[in-house]
Amino acid sequence: MKRVKPGQRSSGAKGCGAPQTVDEYLAGVPEPARSTLNAMRAAIRSAAPQEAAETISYRMPAFKYQGVLVWFAAFANHCSFFPTAAVIEAFKDELKGFTLSKGTIQFTTGKPLPAALVKKMVKMRFAQIESKKRR
Repeated sequence: MKRVKPGQRSSGAKGCGAPQTVDEYLAGVPEPARSTLNAMRAAIRSAAPQEAAETISYRMPAFKYQGVLVWFAAFANHCSFFPTAAVIEAFKDELKGFTLSKGTIQFTTGKPLPAALVKKMVKMRFAQIESKKRR
């Protein structure tokens, strides 16, 4: 077993270190989670502002627009979407049936988040960022 130094995490891609790009991250994710995350990535991209950039933040794929817009990631038994606590609270009725925590929505590859819902959440998150700019 590969040992990890204290304070470091093991990455999904064995022997490659932490992924530096979203493409590298997704390449290390096994199917069917990779396809699920690629669909989520496309939904986020279509709803995010054109200036939003893909990045890796906290070792997870993220879209940044004046700070992090949203994160998404694959885990051993589920995938997660991180649109912030306020967005989750606003959409809690539409998220019934998914596992929720303060800032995270967990879902399985068998029951992914609907693309239309992802787009609505990304647009709301963008609106939050824009409203903070105006203050």
